[in-house]
Amino acid sequence: MSESVPGGDAAPDAPRPPAAPSRRGVLRTTAGAAGAGLGLTALGGAPAAAAAPRAAGRTAAGPPAEPAAPPRQGATMAGVPFERRSTVRVGIVGLGNRGDSMIDLFLAVPGTRVTAVCDPVREKAARAAAKVVAAGQPAPAVYAHGEGAYARLCERGDVDLVYVATPWELHFEMARTALLNGKHVGVECPAAMALDELWALVDLSERTRRHCMQLENCCYGRNETRVLRMAHAGRFGELLHAAGAYNHDLRELLFSPTYYEGPWRRLWHTRLRGDLYPNHGLGPVANYLDVNRGDRVVAISSFGTPARGLAEYRAAHVPPGHPSWKESYVGSDRTVSMLRTAKGRVIRLEHDVSTPHPYSRINSLGGTRGVFEDYPARVYLEPDHKGHQWGDFSAYAEEFEHWLWREHADPPGGHGGMDYLMVYRLTQCMRLGLVPDFDVYDAATWTAPVPLSHASVRAHGAPVAFPDFTRGEWRRSRPGVDSERPAEA
Repeated sequence: MSESVPGGDAAPDAPRPPAAPSRRGVLRTTAGAAGAGLGLTALGGAPAAAAAPRAAGRTAAGPPAEPAAPPRQGATMAGVPFERRSTVRVGIVGLGNRGDSMIDLFLAVPGTRVTAVCDPVREKAARAAAKVVAAGQPAPAVYAHGEGAYARLCERGDVDLVYVATPWELHFEMARTALLNGKHVGVECPAAMALDELWALVDLSERTRRHCMQLENCCYGRNETRVLRMAHAGRFGELLHAAGAYNHDLRELLFSPTYYEGPWRRLWHTRLRGDLYPNHGLGPVANYLDVNRGDRVVAISSFGTPARGLAEYRAAHVPPGHPSWKESYVGSDRTVSMLRTAKGRVIRLEHDVSTPHPYSRINSLGGTRGVFEDYPARVYLEPDHKGHQWGDFSAYAEEFEHWLWREHADPPGGHGGMDYLMVYRLTQCMRLGLVPDFDVYDAATWTAPVPLSHASVRAHGAPVAFPDFTRGEWRRSRPGVDSERPAEA
């Protein structure tokens, strides 16, 4: 299918975004700020702070000294609402397994139109465009000419939100381009692969006044939203600890010739030794603990096992001559990270996609009155439970069901419906002019363990300072995923 660009004029009722600053000006200032002692690149070695903790200010009696945050170049985006609009117009970049499934959900949400699609594989772009037409919407603009076609999608006047579902190494550049073109952007996990890129996204969001969001679907899981409401209702008492994970046996998919478009995801196991995918585990528990909304992460210490699983799987299942036989895997099979917050709480994160085990995100929360643990879901709360025996978590469903789940008891789509609720809630906030449930500071925080855990593992578990992406805004309590139901749905 040839590239088509129908109807580029914005709808009459859509607010005109403020003029975006020049790309050269924004990038000059963000690059300088991001590089101020914080430029941990994804493929490079550990920074001086991790390789030589004493040089970074850590002493035997104290934690690592936190590098000074780069100066803010714009006003905070915490608590900033979307501009109201009657229809949310979405441009989708990346139409592989994730993007192709998510387009169905965008099409299912009232008040949402898919106006443009982009993928360098022309057949995937054509299939996505056909879905849009079959749903009764006008044919979208199709961008399928070259790796840089996404930039032309971002320039369109009839796109309010750019949704990015591409290989990880492309996320930063695509999000950056969307922001520079005055678009809100939602990025699949992780938001970026390097610390300086995360700072650049924070700065760009603040300067362009556009939201850059990590679209973390697990924050809308049924159990996760119930536990969140229970935590905020004080049922766990004073919160002390939490745990999250992405423990998911992906060996077969990582070597599949068809599941991913090329070997990009497997190749990250040849580059980084830390937690490659912290967002599913960290996002929900960060919400429980009000991270960036009354508390923040101040340090991370990570440990990794030897890398054995992928090589053993390859030896048993992959024929000689396959390109993967040229790869050397360095990524730890199991990474365990301990995060400490400003209030002294502890978060444990795990990552393992290289060894055999059942799926688990752990999803645990504990406080002075009890604990919840998932996989399977179980709870122990005083005074409800006695005898050191787990209680039935479903007994709390009626009282603590999130309003999204009350209104959408059987949502469509994958992952038990949380994908749909994430899309529904995001576009609802955009239509009604509400503050999003999470923002660029959450995106940076939930993703930062990627480069930081790599640095800590390379430094034999030495603690690494965790940046304050909010620049002090974390002290201000504010709502998130547990926001009240809007009066106007």
